[in-house]
Amino acid sequence: MAARSKSSTRWLREHFSDPYVKKAQAEGLRSRAAYKLEELVERDQLLKPGMVVVDLGAAPGGWSQWVRQALGEHGRVVALDILEMPPLAGVEFLHGDFREDAVLSALETTLQGKPVDLVLSDMAPNKSGVDSVDLPRAMYLSELAMDFADRQLRPGGTFLIKLFQGVGFDEYVRQLRRRYAKVSIRKPAASRKRSPEVYALAQGKHAQLK
Repeated sequence: MAARSKSSTRWLREHFSDPYVKKAQAEGLRSRAAYKLEELVERDQLLKPGMVVVDLGAAPGGWSQWVRQALGEHGRVVALDILEMPPLAGVEFLHGDFREDAVLSALETTLQGKPVDLVLSDMAPNKSGVDSVDLPRAMYLSELAMDFADRQLRPGGTFLIKLFQGVGFDEYVRQLRRRYAKVSIRKPAASRKRSPEVYALAQGKHAQLK
């Protein structure tokens, strides 16, 4: 068995000593990422009973699980990921690659023409470790998510997406500002400080693109 690299050993040490990992395990949550979403959602009171929520890049299910619990019995949660995700009660899961038209069509069919109130995207590509490769891949996924929100999110709805700072970031945020009444950039406490990830919260989708 090959020895672990120094970086992977450091990551494992950080992961298992991480207070959010321990808290997620104690509370029966699938992922520490749930606490990022909890902070972002509760700060702006984004969830309301009866909402239709779509979770893009959902596996292992931490965000969908938290949203389902927060909504209680009312509302709908539809999740999608290229990875398999163990079933969650009250969550509709589609397995497929968001980059493929057939998968997007299946997601839209599942929604049955009903407008979405909140689109969440925690999508990220498999990392190669080379920024010049990883950032364009991440930006491509982000653009697909924005296109999906353009089509499926109701006027006045909210779009919350993970972004990576780097080439294309500023232009992406400008595009969000054309589409939404208010755009904020957030770094929740549960995000690791050395991670380049931030979250763009776009609220109040315009009925027509400005």
